[in-house]
Amino acid sequence: MSKTTIVRFAPSPTGRLHIGNVRTALLNWLFARKAGGQFLLRLDDTDRTRSTEEFAKAIRDDLAWLGLDWDDEFRQSNREARYAETADRLKASGRLYPCYESEDELDRKRKRQMARGLPPLYDRAALRLSLADRTKLEAEGRKPHWRFRLANAGPGADPASPEADIMPTRVEWEDLVRGSQHVDAGSLSDPVLVRADGTYLYTFTSVVDDIDRAITHVVRGEDHVTNTGVQIQIFEALGATPPAFAHFSLLVGKDGEALSKRLGSLSVAGFREAGLEPMAVNSLAALIGTSDAVEPRLSLAELAASFDFAKLSRSPSRFDVTELDAINARLLHMTPYGQVADRLAELVGADAEQFWLAVRGNIRRFADVHGWRQVILGQITPVIEDAPYLAAASAVLPTEPWSDATWTQWTDAIKSATGRKGRQLFHPLRLALTARENGPEMKLMLPLMTRGRVAARLRGEIA
Repeated sequence: MSKTTIVRFAPSPTGRLHIGNVRTALLNWLFARKAGGQFLLRLDDTDRTRSTEEFAKAIRDDLAWLGLDWDDEFRQSNREARYAETADRLKASGRLYPCYESEDELDRKRKRQMARGLPPLYDRAALRLSLADRTKLEAEGRKPHWRFRLANAGPGADPASPEADIMPTRVEWEDLVRGSQHVDAGSLSDPVLVRADGTYLYTFTSVVDDIDRAITHVVRGEDHVTNTGVQIQIFEALGATPPAFAHFSLLVGKDGEALSKRLGSLSVAGFREAGLEPMAVNSLAALIGTSDAVEPRLSLAELAASFDFAKLSRSPSRFDVTELDAINARLLHMTPYGQVADRLAELVGADAEQFWLAVRGNIRRFADVHGWRQVILGQITPVIEDAPYLAAASAVLPTEPWSDATWTQWTDAIKSATGRKGRQLFHPLRLALTARENGPEMKLMLPLMTRGRVAARLRGEIA
C-alpha cells in the first residue's frame, strides 16, 4: 500500500466487551498488522451518564488479555472543542441547519405521513423558517437540534432549482467485503448531528475523528451500511476523502437467532473467568464466517498471515459457545510446552515439560492440570479392584530411574507372571495408580511418579 494503513476500534466505555466487540476489534487488528499498519483505540465516551473509567480500564484489560495491542489511544470526551469547530464549518456552508420540532411534534409528523402511505422522512420544514421565525422560537425557550442536509432532491428541495438537478441521490462505494454498495440518500431523513443539549452524535464525531487521525479503512458490522452512506457525504462536505469501508456480517446464535440480547452473557470477562484461552476466543472470532476452517491457531501472527477480506462471507456468522469450548480443548492439546512454561513452573517443578506433554491431551481447560497434578504427584484414594493381582504386579515393579519405556517393561513382566492381557492386565493398574477410569497414557505418567508412591498405591495406601 502507498500509505500507512490506519484502522481504529471504537468501543463505548459503558459496559464490558463481548464477542461482537471482540470480532470487530480482531478483524481490524489482523488487517492492520498484516499490512504493517496501525491499530488505534478510540473510546467513544461522550455519553456522560453511562461512560465510566472502570469500563474504560476493563476494555483495556480485555484487549490486553486477548493480545490485541494498540498503537495509540484517544477519547472523544477530550475533543469537544474540535467537534464544535467542525460543526461551525458545516453551519457556515449551509449543510448543518437548526430545527426546533420537539420529539412529540416529530412523532405526529411521522404518523401523518405513514397514514398517507408516505415514508416517515423529515420534511425539512426548518429550512423554510425565516430568521424572525427562528428568533421567535428561541425566545419561547426552544433550543435547536442540528440536522445535516443530505445531498439529494428530497423533501424541502426546490425541484426547479439547478441545485436539485446536480445533487446525487445515490452514494456509492466499493466495499471490501460486500462489493459494490450504494445508499439512496433520497430515501433518508436528514440526520441529527447535534442534539439540543449541544452533545454530538456518533455519525458526526466518528467522521471528524477519522479525518483527524487519517483513518484509511473503517472495518465494522453490516448494521452500519446505511450510516456509511450518510458519513461519506459528511466526509465530502468537510473536503475530505472518505476511507475505504469493509462491512462484515453480524453474529447469530447456533439456531440463527440474533445474538444482540445475549451478548452481555458472552463477555470477554466471562470467557476469562470460565478458564478459556485467549487464542481460543481469537481463533473462533477471526475464522467464524470465513472460507477458512474454524480451528485453533496458536498465535495472532498466524491468524494475521492468513487474513483476507475476500474470505469473509456475507451470510450471518453462527456463534456457538460449545464450538468455543471444543476449540479451547483442541488448542490446549496442541499447545507446546514453551507457551505454558511460566504457568506450570510453580505448579509442577522440575518435571513440568514432561508433565505437560503427558496431560495436555486430556484437559479442556488449563485449570484441569490441577486435577492431574493431584493424580500424579499428590494424594489419591486408590481403587483396588483385585488386590492379589496388584500384589503380583508390585513384586515385579522395576527399579528406578524410570523412563517412558518403563510402563511397557513392567506390564510385559506382569503378563509373564500372571498370564493376563488386554483390559484385565491394564485396567486394574490404572484404577490403583490414578483412581480414574481413563486419562493420559500410563507410559507418560508413570515416570513422573516415584517408585515408593506407585508401590503404596498398589497396596491401596493413600500415599
